[in-house]
Amino acid sequence: MTTAPERPSTAGRRTAPYLATGPDDLVRHFVREGDHVHAAATMSRPNALLNAVCRAFAGSHSLTVSTTAVHSSAHALALSGAVRKVITGFVGDTFPSPRPNRLYRELAEGRPFEVEMWSLLSYTQRLMAAALGQPFATTGSMLAETDLRNGKEGALHLVPHPEDPERSVTLLSPLRPRFTLFHGVVADRRGNVVACPPLGEGAWAAYAATEGVLASVEAIVDDEVIAAMPDRVVIPAARVLGLCETPLGAHPQSLRTGGLAGVDGYLDDYTFLTDIVAACKAPETAADWYEKWVGGVESHADYLERLGEKRRAALVFPAPPGTPEQVRSPADGSGAPTEQEQLIVLGARAVADLVRERGYDTLLAGIGTSHMSAWLAARLLADDGIQVQVAAELGLQSMDPEPGDVFLFSQRHAERSRMLAGVAETLGGAVAANPRCLGVLSAAEIDPDANINTTLLPDGRWITGSGGANDIASSVDCVVIAVASARRYVPRLTHLTSPGLRVRDVVSQFGRFTRPGPGMPFELTTWLPPVPGRGRTGQDLPDGPEAAVRDLTGWTFPDASTGVGRFLTVEKAVTTEELALLRTMDPEGCYR
Repeated sequence: MTTAPERPSTAGRRTAPYLATGPDDLVRHFVREGDHVHAAATMSRPNALLNAVCRAFAGSHSLTVSTTAVHSSAHALALSGAVRKVITGFVGDTFPSPRPNRLYRELAEGRPFEVEMWSLLSYTQRLMAAALGQPFATTGSMLAETDLRNGKEGALHLVPHPEDPERSVTLLSPLRPRFTLFHGVVADRRGNVVACPPLGEGAWAAYAATEGVLASVEAIVDDEVIAAMPDRVVIPAARVLGLCETPLGAHPQSLRTGGLAGVDGYLDDYTFLTDIVAACKAPETAADWYEKWVGGVESHADYLERLGEKRRAALVFPAPPGTPEQVRSPADGSGAPTEQEQLIVLGARAVADLVRERGYDTLLAGIGTSHMSAWLAARLLADDGIQVQVAAELGLQSMDPEPGDVFLFSQRHAERSRMLAGVAETLGGAVAANPRCLGVLSAAEIDPDANINTTLLPDGRWITGSGGANDIASSVDCVVIAVASARRYVPRLTHLTSPGLRVRDVVSQFGRFTRPGPGMPFELTTWLPPVPGRGRTGQDLPDGPEAAVRDLTGWTFPDASTGVGRFLTVEKAVTTEELALLRTMDPEGCYR
């Protein structure tokens, strides 16, 4: 039996961090079994360091890992057996579209690890409380009626709102990891780490760690380089215990560098991400993927060699001078829309109408068909001379999405945004503190009160979790965009992830449901005959609005109502212009 080396002392801090030869050296030098390790969530997660954690502690089932979302290469945490517990807000896949991952079908039973679920803003607020040395944080999320509160009696408490007796406030315990893993652009040998926005949870996790930060960067540069850009330092040297140079340390995720110190940025590796999703469909292929890219990798240099120079060069962003630009021709809007396309267009129309009617100035786009509808609505409104800001929860604000890239958190969209910040500024400032914000959400299940489930299916299988949806639904008016079926529009939820109190409108593939206010029943107020969807023929399409509500939802309505409003507006057919614009946004058909 071998004994772990003695933990390095952090008392009497030295003037410079430990300079490791690579991620594996850095992790093995500091981290021990039983530690709580936090993977900082910018759009550039420290994936090389997480891979090293998996290699160092494979099979130990000993670590607690906190990170805002478990997806893409972070599935290695499950496949390695290194982790006992994960504290997070999302477990599943995000590309090419959000969906459950087979690895987590039994997550509710504690397999492959114990999970503690939070909403994205409440999670970040817990880190902020720790970073500020406070005994608790306050939040308007995690309301009493949602199941996200279950099992957290020691971590959150409900208290009366001091200004409004009709409301309550949730107190959150601080989230204090032992070490925070962070990937930045560059650092000097003193440990000052530079990163570029959007910053997700930003530097809060660095200050929240009881011991400090283990950082990887694309390059370690001379002190004079960092001294020339002090405004770019995100994590100060005093918080950094160890440091290593790790090119492509966020791969397969992306990194925005702004060209600082001559370091190239890079895009998300969509091929790699798609391969992970495919591999995780079966235990054998998942194990093969893990062995090829994590378990069987000797070092990060070996990982880069396996990627190959050609593949790495193709990810460089912005493209080097002289690289031919990909010119996307406008898409063809002819032919009938698919069910998903009709849903997205109807959702965009509803969002645009709500902006016109109620004066919203910001759209918070949740990932999925919801963000596609939000993007399309903003384009349609702009064509009418109405400007509305589009935001995404990790810190993108005033977005102008790049046509052809459907990933909500692409660095292409970051480059075209007018403001780049973090979770607190976006879900807090632009959403929770802004009564003119409209949340645009999706749902795996939604009940007649518009409560949303994105956590557990009726048979106990895992879906994904809240992400920022609970925060959005708890604080601002919302519209939900979701394909209607008896399994999605349900009479009662199996798990309540996000409250429906602020949801006034629900859009299906055949029309829009509205209600005058909370507690009142929804009625179908617009109608467009549905088009054939997956596994459906023209013969079994409902022949009218009453039949659609009856056959394509599981909702029940009071007083023998059909669920169809007395004043039903017939929607015009999806136009070639709308369809062409949507297909230009999604040329690969990820959301068709």
